[in-house]
Amino acid sequence: MLSSSPAVVDFSQRSLYISALSIAFNPTFWNIVARREYHHKTLTHLFNNRSQLACYALALTIFSLGLFRDALFERALRHQPTHPLLTQPFVPYIAYTLIALGNILVLSSTWALGITGTYLGDYFGILMDEPVTSFPFNITGAPMYYGSTMSFVGTALLYGRPAGLVLAGEVLAVYLVALSYEDPFTSEIYAKRERERRAGKKTA
Repeated sequence: MLSSSPAVVDFSQRSLYISALSIAFNPTFWNIVARREYHHKTLTHLFNNRSQLACYALALTIFSLGLFRDALFERALRHQPTHPLLTQPFVPYIAYTLIALGNILVLSSTWALGITGTYLGDYFGILMDEPVTSFPFNITGAPMYYGSTMSFVGTALLYGRPAGLVLAGEVLAVYLVALSYEDPFTSEIYAKRERERRAGKKTA
């Protein structure tokens, strides 16, 4: 009688689904909240019309949710089986390289944009004077998203869990969906400012 091979991903673990829900929730949450802010000034009114303080509050919330999501991700990995291909001696070197490069992309983009530029300040009316084209934006238009994905892949490899790669794939997928909404919306915010500037010059 043939014995069944062990599962690559243990789909019976509740922690896997909790992690997946958290990954999907975060960008959904901040896009909904940010758009409500743009159209209705919900957070600005909540903070007594202080838009910068409201933006900082959202930034803290998003950052905290990110930490919680990462904790759930690591918890899910601990409940998953390893795979021999991911436990080879060279894998940790790849993992640490991906984590390091991912963090460089995330931290350098935050440095370049500042807190309000990173955490949806555009939706609060806090606009950049001009587009940021220095590193890491000369490499990719979404360094935080791709850097975060690299860190998830690196962590999955470090743990040697194929389930982590599945969840990292979800991270990339939800970020790409988020970008498909965020990029056109943000572009329109700045295009509207330019139209208003041109209209102001004509009437001056």
